[in-house]
Amino acid sequence: MSDLKEPTLRVGVVDGETAVNLAAGELEATFLPGLGLLGISLRHRGEELLALPGGVAGYRNRNVTGLPILAPWANRLPSWRYRAAGVEVDLDGLDLATDPAGLPIHGTLTAHRGWRLERLAAETGRAMLEAAFDYAWPELLAAFPFPHRLTVAAALQGAALEVTTTLEATGDRPVPVAFGWHPYLRLPGAPRSAWRLLLPDRTHLELDGGLPTGKSADEPAEADPVGDRTFDDLYALGPDPATHRLGLEAAGRRLLVGYGDGYDHAQVFAPPGTEFVCLEPMTGPTAALAAGTAPLVQPGASFAARFTIRVEDA
Repeated sequence: MSDLKEPTLRVGVVDGETAVNLAAGELEATFLPGLGLLGISLRHRGEELLALPGGVAGYRNRNVTGLPILAPWANRLPSWRYRAAGVEVDLDGLDLATDPAGLPIHGTLTAHRGWRLERLAAETGRAMLEAAFDYAWPELLAAFPFPHRLTVAAALQGAALEVTTTLEATGDRPVPVAFGWHPYLRLPGAPRSAWRLLLPDRTHLELDGGLPTGKSADEPAEADPVGDRTFDDLYALGPDPATHRLGLEAAGRRLLVGYGDGYDHAQVFAPPGTEFVCLEPMTGPTAALAAGTAPLVQPGASFAARFTIRVEDA
C-alpha cells in the first residue's frame, strides 16, 4: 500500500520536551522520554488514535493522558498505609497523586524525569525505542521501598505497536509487581456513542469507590455500541490467552489491545462527556499491592509483561 512507511526515527521537540517519533508500516508513534516516557501520539494512516485530555501541561501536573505507564502500582490503593512483601509502608505526608476520594493513585512515576534512552533503532520492517528507569531515588523508595529497574521497549511493525515492560529486582528484597498502562484511545470518523466496544468472555470484579469488594460475576463476550454507557470497570481475563483482546470498532477501523504475558486484568474507563475509551493492561487487580496478591520478583530475577495495540480494517 502507498501509505506503508519505511522504518524511520526522528528526534524533535514537543511542548518544550524532547520527542522521539517512530514510524513503520501504517503507524507513527511519539514518546516523551524526558517526561515519564509518555506516549503522546499514535497515528494510523495519518489519523490520531490517542486522546490527550489535559495535554502535556496536564500530565506535568500528574494528570494521566495519552499512553502513560502507571508504576509501581496501577490504579489506586485502599489507604495511606499498606503491607507488601513483608514490609509495612506508611505514605502519610508523601506528595502523591490522589483520586477524588483522596486515595493514592497511579503510582509515583507520572511525569518523572528519570528515564534514560538506551536504544533507538530503525531496522528491517520496524522502528523501536528502549528506555530504562532505576527505581532507587530516596523520595520514590519512601513510597515503594523495593529497589528495581524498569525497562520499556516500544516497537512499531506493520499495523501494531508492541510495548514490553521488564521489571528487574536490583536490591536485596523481593519486589511486588503491580504496574500497568493506561492508553486513552479514540476512533476518528464517528462519535464515541457509535463505537462498538469489543470485550471477550471475562469476570467482572465488583468495585465500590474504585476498590474491589470481593464479589464477581462472569460475563460473556460482547461487541455492542458504547451508546450512552459509561465505564470504570475491572475485569479478570479468562484462562485462554488467545482471547485476551479488548477493542473498539467504528468508521471502518478496528483497534485491538492484546494482553500478552504478564497482563491478566483489564480496566475499562469511559467517563461521561468524553470522546475516549481507556482499555488498560494491568498486571493485577486494583489494590493488589495492598492485598498481598501481587507477584513477587526475587532479587536478581525479572518479570516481563507485554501488550500490543493493533489496527485493522473493520
